[in-house]
Amino acid sequence: MNVLIVYAHPKPDSLTGALKDVAVRQLRADGHDVRVTDLYAMGWKAAADTEDFGAVEESNFMLASGVAYRDGTLSPDIRAEQEKLLWADAVVLHFPLWWFGMPAIMKGWVDRVLTCGFAYGAGGEAVPRYGAGVLAGRRAMLVVAVGGKQPSYSDRGINGPVEDLLFPIHHGILYYTGMDVLPPFLVHDTIRLDSPRFGDVALDLRQRMSELARLEPIRYRSQAGGDYDRSLRLEPGREALGASGFGLHVAS
Repeated sequence: MNVLIVYAHPKPDSLTGALKDVAVRQLRADGHDVRVTDLYAMGWKAAADTEDFGAVEESNFMLASGVAYRDGTLSPDIRAEQEKLLWADAVVLHFPLWWFGMPAIMKGWVDRVLTCGFAYGAGGEAVPRYGAGVLAGRRAMLVVAVGGKQPSYSDRGINGPVEDLLFPIHHGILYYTGMDVLPPFLVHDTIRLDSPRFGDVALDLRQRMSELARLEPIRYRSQAGGDYDRSLRLEPGREALGASGFGLHVAS
């Protein structure tokens, strides 16, 4: 497989950096081709603005990105990342959980690279989303370092279930653009992670990378699968017994 790793951490010697290195080594040892987008090292511009589009007259910002994509006037750094995505069979996002989300520089990669017309449709057309689109068929996975202990990110944990925290990324970014979303690889309690435990975590991550092509994706409901009405509201009776919230959008 061709695997694109998008990595965000300001310190190369961080735990997130070490996990990225473990993943790259294992993937290459297994015969995969790997490219790494190191956002901090490349000085990635996080803020999306009209300078990304070139000479585009469209006033709507979203549609302007689509015009720029269509006309080939997107800035070179955006075009390069889009080419990597088209090359990739799998995309792995490596980042620490900051304020219940990804670092701003990685969110800026999402904002700038997943443009209208490339990652999702343009205008008022009935274009495919949620399980369909240009990026359909690619596999996507998160590798996330979490400072807090696992119980605090559970159903009764003060931080809420980690599945809910990651839903905007899993469902609202990766699945929205058509990718098959794999269960995340999470490392909790990272502030107290010592060398012996890192060895165990690295072993688990190597195993996960070796299974990247075979892992069963999260069974999100596709927009075109018949589970939603015309207003994109889940039809009554489609949910599993007791399902609620974000869990409604995972098929039983």
